[in-house]
Amino acid sequence: MSTDSGISRGLLHTLSGRELATFADRHQRSRAAYDRADHLFGRVPMTWMNKAAGRFPIHLATARGNRITDVDGNEFIDFALGDTGAMAGHSPALVVEAVTRRMSDLGGLSTMLPTEDAAVAAGELARRFGVPQWSFALTATDANRWAIRLLRAVTARPKILVNSFCYHGSVDESLIVVGQDGRGVSREGNVGAPVDVTMTSRVAEFNDLAGLERELAHGDVAAVLMEPALTNIGIVLPEDGYLAGVRALTRKYGTYLINDETHTFSAGPGGATAFWGLEPDVVTIGKAIGGGVPVGAYGLSDDLSEVLLGRPDLDLVDMGGVGGTLAGNPVSMAATRATLTGVLTAEAFDTMIVTASAFADGLIKIIRSYDLPWSVSRLEARVEYRFADPAPRTGTEAAASADGELEDFLHLYLANRGVLLTPFHNMALMCPQTSMADVARHHEIFDAALGELTRA
Repeated sequence: MSTDSGISRGLLHTLSGRELATFADRHQRSRAAYDRADHLFGRVPMTWMNKAAGRFPIHLATARGNRITDVDGNEFIDFALGDTGAMAGHSPALVVEAVTRRMSDLGGLSTMLPTEDAAVAAGELARRFGVPQWSFALTATDANRWAIRLLRAVTARPKILVNSFCYHGSVDESLIVVGQDGRGVSREGNVGAPVDVTMTSRVAEFNDLAGLERELAHGDVAAVLMEPALTNIGIVLPEDGYLAGVRALTRKYGTYLINDETHTFSAGPGGATAFWGLEPDVVTIGKAIGGGVPVGAYGLSDDLSEVLLGRPDLDLVDMGGVGGTLAGNPVSMAATRATLTGVLTAEAFDTMIVTASAFADGLIKIIRSYDLPWSVSRLEARVEYRFADPAPRTGTEAAASADGELEDFLHLYLANRGVLLTPFHNMALMCPQTSMADVARHHEIFDAALGELTRA
């Protein structure tokens, strides 16, 4: 046995080979479609789609609720849900109806004119997250970029602070980690960085208030951009007092605080901000609020909004770079209004969270029955199993606990039996349609996988 994940490497290799062969046999049309895609860079619409345990991606045919079918006719229970983008379920009826009405009946996919839907959506976001002024983007990445620009402008400070192994989309300033000497270094794999990331950014470990204060004390940080719980490196939950400490330190050093709720929206109708009673200056969010239609948004406090709008030297209307021709378009605003007012409601979150709790409880029971050194982390409607016990408390610890071969095996084993997890990690997300029967099916397969892994 290895001491890292508690699994025999030889047995894992043998079982992985079997599952790869099964996957190839069950997905011949997906393989053919992949091989024919000569004019797609990397043979996929986005290169991250090549993160596929089966060595090529499943190609989509249909998706409704939490069910997906592929071009080979295989059906899947989907716990990936577009890595949060489909938290509302695939093609929710109210969103389809709203978008169809806008596109077909009313017309106007892109007009550069405001709609009443936008004001309703902004009002709902303000009610949920407690920051009153909102603007829209097409992605959370854009929302983060724009928030960063605004806060640099009002503070005249050059740097943004993030947590090690955070994820805020492709924001240049976020691609920094804590190095072995405790100082910030460029994250491995950083593509085409415009400058050394240490020129634009500072970094501290999540759950490390002393490290955060050490970096803020330089006096050059415009904003702390953070998720209230790390997600994309695996769920890393805040320790008691940590988030309150972050808020206190940012105020002490005159630094704005941005909560990126794109993934932590799983915590409830108002994300982690409402769930934990947080008081950020800015909230950014994307993906799920559009019910699957591309949208992002950022919300500002009244004080910050007044300061920005009172600066005639900042061109917020024309060439200032805070905007986009398609941002706030009528289709995405119709989708966002429908999602927030009719789909991802408080009642829907209640159901999703109960389902996720059962998912997590079942995982813990199965893992303990095999005496594996693993743990389970949950952020309300989002659950993840980790190859470490206790669960990591920082991003660096989370990255060190990764086991790519084991992760790929479990993803393949589940996919070959009709269950999908998020390809980047062992994350399962609940949507309003996820049932207890779906949870039981996952656990049945997961239990069988662990039984095979531990039979030696």
